[in-house]
Amino acid sequence: MFGSPRSEIDLLLLHAPSVYDFREKAILYGPVSDMVPSSTVFEMYPLGFLTIASFLHDRGMKVRIVNLALRMMNSRRFDVPRFLARQKPKAVGIDLHWLPHAHGALEVARIVKELHPDVPVIMGGLSSSYFHRELIGYPQVDYVLRGDSTEPPLHQLLMALQEGAPVAPIPNLTWKDAAGIHVNPLTYVPMSLDYVDLRPDLMVEMVMRYRDLESTLPFNGWWNNPITTVFTVKGCAFECVTCGSSQTTCTHVTKRQKPVYRSPASLIANMEAICRLADGPIVLVGDLLMAGSEHAAEVLERLRAADLQNEIVFEFFALPPASFLRDIDRCVRHWSMEFSPESHSQAVRDAQEGESGYTTEDMESIIKEAVRLRCSRIDIFFMIGLPAQTTQSVRETVEYCGHLFQLGDRRLSCFISPMGPFIDPGSRGFEDPDRFGYRLFARTLEEHRQLLVQPTWEHILNYETKWMTRRELVDATYDAAERLNELKVQHKRLSKRRGRGVARGIAAARALRARLDAGMARGGEATADAALIGEISRFSISTVCDKRELFWPRRLFNFKLTEITRILGRYLSGRSQRQAP
Repeated sequence: MFGSPRSEIDLLLLHAPSVYDFREKAILYGPVSDMVPSSTVFEMYPLGFLTIASFLHDRGMKVRIVNLALRMMNSRRFDVPRFLARQKPKAVGIDLHWLPHAHGALEVARIVKELHPDVPVIMGGLSSSYFHRELIGYPQVDYVLRGDSTEPPLHQLLMALQEGAPVAPIPNLTWKDAAGIHVNPLTYVPMSLDYVDLRPDLMVEMVMRYRDLESTLPFNGWWNNPITTVFTVKGCAFECVTCGSSQTTCTHVTKRQKPVYRSPASLIANMEAICRLADGPIVLVGDLLMAGSEHAAEVLERLRAADLQNEIVFEFFALPPASFLRDIDRCVRHWSMEFSPESHSQAVRDAQEGESGYTTEDMESIIKEAVRLRCSRIDIFFMIGLPAQTTQSVRETVEYCGHLFQLGDRRLSCFISPMGPFIDPGSRGFEDPDRFGYRLFARTLEEHRQLLVQPTWEHILNYETKWMTRRELVDATYDAAERLNELKVQHKRLSKRRGRGVARGIAAARALRARLDAGMARGGEATADAALIGEISRFSISTVCDKRELFWPRRLFNFKLTEITRILGRYLSGRSQRQAP
């Protein structure tokens, strides 16, 4: 109806699962993904896929996104080699943005190279940038694009490959030939983000063109909970010890000396395009105040003029002033906020963030202000695995959550999760672990790839601290989860029925962990119940919270048929014109 899925495309973008053969392995992944929309397969592909598709589409190229991780999750019968053998791409791009994809990304690249030996395989993302010299050494990888903005260099590379032109002049590129490995200078670091957009209409067109909705979905369950994200910044002004996107990391890995911000006009135009298509919440990725009060104020005034109906979610890296919350309330019809103090303890916060610049009392004052306003959700996130954090400190953080529940109504909720599975390469904690009290169990890409297939998340973690061993980190996580679950039920943040479900999940995970540990202690390979094979979510989802707490209330239908019809008409019209003699 809409064209053959086998038609040749210029770039096939593939998103791999964290562990390629997760359907056949018995691994207790743990609650490492409970605080993000995706599962332990980490099936949510990066925003870069959408900006790449938009940039190349505007230059006449055909791009297809295939979320292999999601396809594999939803069907044990989905055959990756068979699917890839049917494709006819001129080039294949695979993201290695988040390090937990080290296993799956390389395995998918290997399969692609076996099936299409003459098709170039291109990898990119923050982890690709950090490990680019090691990554290019794998036989299945032909090119690595470094940096946080690779759309123009990628376009140059694809054109050079199609025309047989040299690739030596292309910025940000690591490549190899018979003469060896070559590292071109990382010189493309744009000081504006307005050159490319996240166009939701292209996702709809992609579904139509390839008759494949599932491959384009961002994560499992997105169709029912269409949360969208709009990036506001690249780079960061903060120096959190464990963050792979901190100021120090960006300076060295992406060569971005300071953050660059999206213009308010571009930001609001993108949000308006999303609102025309879907009714789901829009998360503004990045703290608007990081760009300064004038920039943030202009964004809010443009939001006031746009009068969007969707929920707008504001993310704060530092504590916002009460006046800014009042400005949001004045300008935005429906809004929520997310804040991550990491710990209730000032000492732990300062160890993680440097001088955080606010006290616990300051934070409580801002929370009370948000509750007083029309803010529909206030989500507070805490972390386990921080420098200077002890098991006692974790317990106190959980009890502090109970105190926060008393400050407001049910709009206020708290979450706590382990930092995992990895402390980020490039972060200060990874680069100088002794200084910050960390012990690392992996430094290279290959070492991390091997960690990902260990039998339990205790052994997958690439770190422990001088305050908590890996075993203590796991114990502290389950203890914290149990107590926080009790507090949520007590303060009516969670129904008794859901609370019982979370409690059963924690108990099952503890019991399974004990059996796996016993098997390892006997000197043999860890074994698990046959029922666990491939059932990656049963013991690893909703253990530190009920996963549904992360989502907004569902609607009967989340998408706007008039806009979908308009996009369909435009696509069919363009297709007819292309087919006309």
